[in-house]
This record gives sequence, structure tokens and C-alpha cells, in this order.
Amino acid sequence: MKEKWMVKNKSADFKAIAARFGITEVTARLMINRGLNDFDEMESYLYPDLSQLNAPEMLKDAEKTARILKEKIAEKKKIRIIGDYDVDGVVATYIFMAALSDCEAMVDFRIPERVRDGYGLNLRLIEEAVVDGVDTILTCDNGIAAVEQVDFAKECGMTVLITDHHELQEQLPNADALVNPKQKDCAYPYKGLCGAAVAYKVAKLLYRVCKKPEEEAEKFIAFAAIATVCDVMELTGENRNMVSLGLAALKTSAHCGIRALCEANGIEIEELDAYRLGFVLGPCINATGRLQTAVRGVELLLTKDEEEARAIALELKKLNDIRKELTAKGVREAVEIVEKNEVPDKVLVVFLPDCHESLAGIVAGRLRERYNRPAIVLTKAERGLKGSGRSIERYSMFEKLTECRELLTQYGGHPMAAGLSLAEENYLPLTKKLNESCGLTEEDLTFKISIDAVLALSGLSFALVEELLVLEPYGKGNEKPVFAERGLKILQMKAIGRERKMFRFLVEDAYGTQMDALYFGDGEVLEEEIIARYGEEVTRSLYCGKNTEVRMSVIYYPSINEYRNTRKLQIVIQHIQWM
Repeated sequence: MKEKWMVKNKSADFKAIAARFGITEVTARLMINRGLNDFDEMESYLYPDLSQLNAPEMLKDAEKTARILKEKIAEKKKIRIIGDYDVDGVVATYIFMAALSDCEAMVDFRIPERVRDGYGLNLRLIEEAVVDGVDTILTCDNGIAAVEQVDFAKECGMTVLITDHHELQEQLPNADALVNPKQKDCAYPYKGLCGAAVAYKVAKLLYRVCKKPEEEAEKFIAFAAIATVCDVMELTGENRNMVSLGLAALKTSAHCGIRALCEANGIEIEELDAYRLGFVLGPCINATGRLQTAVRGVELLLTKDEEEARAIALELKKLNDIRKELTAKGVREAVEIVEKNEVPDKVLVVFLPDCHESLAGIVAGRLRERYNRPAIVLTKAERGLKGSGRSIERYSMFEKLTECRELLTQYGGHPMAAGLSLAEENYLPLTKKLNESCGLTEEDLTFKISIDAVLALSGLSFALVEELLVLEPYGKGNEKPVFAERGLKILQMKAIGRERKMFRFLVEDAYGTQMDALYFGDGEVLEEEIIARYGEEVTRSLYCGKNTEVRMSVIYYPSINEYRNTRKLQIVIQHIQWM
């Protein structure tokens, strides 16, 4: 995969910013690089506060939804929440279940089964609700595309309230209330909320109209934070504030489900960060919806029994371990298919008939990362094919699927991710049309790496590395800061671990500063690159610590290695260019 390194060259009075907030000029530069243009934005970024969150009543139909729910509670009508089987849907379902229960509603929930039901509100779930005497359906993280389904529910005499955050299609459902910040006539200033964050906003209004202390609803911000990270939403503006405040709440939380999930994964709850949410806890909650039923994820969040929480958490951990193995197998098979083409398609469409359909999105994401191309993975379904896609910044997958809608039986999503269904005979026509109309250039497919600053090892300090913590939580839109340095001399290298997945270099910059540098990746590939460029004898010398002139330019981020009461600065290498 081609790489292009680019240093961000935004200009500002870094000295004045540093003086204003008592930070280094490096951190001032990092804020400017992240698009913070005035002191108010910087203040909010450095010191997140509940008062900085947008008022929930600004969401179109949010207050109306809360008032309808209040009426249904007073009339003792049965309310059913219809959620979704990913983390966002599970957490949103929990928020509404907990909030409505606090308000003494007659409420239960259903989560569609991925294989049997597919995504979102469907006719079977509505028919079941009719049989169960349900008066009101409340969706979360789905429903914006359920035009036919909502019409059927209305014909059955039900009230339908939709809360969602996905992209709008041409026709909106005829619901009694529709909450989605992406609606054109919605005045809510921040459009990037996830489904659980929308549920959190509606829950606040529900407490208000039901005359409960509104501040009690702030307990849900911790769960909105989990979903925001796990649904890979932009960690900018309000989202970043919510995640920052939510993480702080999680670290002191007495919630037995979250504590049990941390314990099952060997995580101290006080150490929770966005990475552990997105790559450890989130996949466990997701795994139950992928391989069994997401109901167990909701039950983990709802239970107040510590023993039950531990049992469910261990169950989710085990399912996630199985999911990892199946994913690895799917990725190997997908890569093999792609590699058969000497020049991969610009839009990768891979058919894996035996892959579990719930893993298609993960495998597509791995293909996207490996080749920097939009990727769709299709699997065999009961009727035709089902699949998921993951995209790159220059390609709106939702728009491109819309252009191919005559080949699809169902689709939905947003620019960076989408789900779809189609007849098997349309697999090749879809592949052809997506590639012919993609409009992607070689420049678009070149993996571009933005560097915050060129910074020599001699410019690093414990104080700077610790100050960088104010930039957390990291994630999409607020990436971990990365620096570059040219011409580091390798004094020694060592492979670590039986599978050689980590290398430790001792490097020296032009000013004579020496430091450990860690590299996580495929050790065999790294060694082959060094041998191909410098030869086997030089490579052996590097392992022995003999003097060579091997140099490399690196993109890195700095960290502190703490071991046996000793603290050392080190860098973690993300990309290498040999010199």
C-alpha cells in the first residue's frame, strides 16, 4: 500500500495560546491541528463540562417524544423498545429501559436477531407486538428507513416513536414522532450523535416532563460515551465532551455490569479509556449480537445482581474469543481472494459464502485498513446475499449504494459504513457498477498520514508526554498525536516474543539523544525489508549491537515506560521509511 507522509503546516500564534492556557507550544500546535480556531473552543476542549452540551429540546421531536411517553405511562399503556444488535443499539435500549422504568412505565424490549430478522424494525416484530397488546413502539438506533413497517404498525393502531441517527433516505416513515439530528429541519447544532446519545437526550427530557430530577438522567452519559466510541463516531465537539465526561463517570461507577465486564477482561475500571472501550469492552457486547442474541448484552447492563453480572460478562468474553478466531479465518480467506488479482479493484467486493454474516463488517474493515480501499464483504443468507461495507474518506458508501439500488433488495448506513442485501445473481453486476462509477483516483487510494510536527527525540520530556494526556480521549476526529523524525540511527534491535510481533530498537537522533523505540507489527516482514535493503550481514550486526550506518525516518508517538519504579521515555513507531 502506497503511503504519503504530510506534515500539517497550520499557522497560529502558538506562543500566545501556550501562555493563555499554561501549556507547551507543542500542545498549542496540536489543538490548532485539530481544528480549534478560537479560545472558547480551546477552553471547551481542555476543560469539558456538562454545561457545554447542547440542550436536548433542540432535537426536533425530542420533547414531543418525551410528552407522548409521559401520556402513555399515565394511561398504563404497554411500551416496547425496539433496539439493534450492535453496541450502540444495545446501549440505547438499556438507556430507554432504565429511564422508562425509573418513570414507572410498563415497558419491555426486543432486539432483532441478526440472521432471522435483519436490521431494525420489521414486520415480524410488529406482529408480535400486536399479539402482546403493545400500544407504543419506541425505536432506538434504527427506524429512519422503516417506511413500510411504520405504516403497518399504524394500521394496527399503534403509536410509533422513532429515535435514530443514521442517514436519511428519500422517504421518511410516517411516525408519531421522529428524532434524528440529521433531519433537515432539525435545529440541533451537532449532527454527529450516535443512537445512544440521542436516547440519552430524550431520557433527559423524559425525566423533566415526568417531574423527576433531570440531573438523575446524567448517569446515562457514561453509556452514551461507550456507544459513541464503539460506533466510531467523530470525537469532536459535543461527542468528545460526552466521552470525556462519560469516561470520568465510568471510572468511579458502581454499575455492576460494567465492573463485571472489566473484571472478565482483566481491566481495572480506573484505567478505562477510549481504546479499552472500543477494542476490549465494546467487542464483548457486540459479540453476543453477532453470534447469538444481543439480548444478553442488554441484560448485562440491566442487572443489579453482581453474580448474574459476572456470569453474563464471562459468557460475553468467551463469545468474543470465538468471534476473534472466526474473524481471523475470514480475513485470511478474504485477503487470499483479493491477492488473486495482481491489481486489486478500487472497490473491493468479496464473497465469503461460509463467513458468519455478523462478521462481514469486521472483515470488510480489515480489508479497508490493509488496502486503503472501500471494501464490501458478502455472505450467504437465507435469501440471496447479505453484507457489510467499510469505506475511506474519499468515498461515500451510502451514496454509491444508492446509485446501485436497483441491484439491491435492501441497504442503509452512512458514508463510512453500510449494510446491504441482494440477489446472488447481482453480485458480479454490483461489483462491476461500483468499480465503474467509483471515481477514485490513485491519489485517493494512497494512504495519507498526517504528521502533527517534526520533533527530535531531544525535544521530548516527561512533562510534555504527561501534558499530552489533556488531548484524550483519542478516536476518530481526535487522533492520537503523531510526530516524525528523520535519520534516526539504529544502534541495536531485538525481536521480542515467540511470534516476533514486537521489535525494540535503540535509536539515536542527530543531537546524540538515545532512546528505546518500540515497533508492533509483522516481525518477519520487517526483517525481510532490512535484509533486502542492507543485506544479511548488516542485519546480524544490528541484532548484535555492532556499529552500522542503518538509519530510518519514523512516525511515532511518545510514551513513558514504567518498570520496577524506573521511568524512561520511549517512542512507539507507527510507520518506517528506510534511508
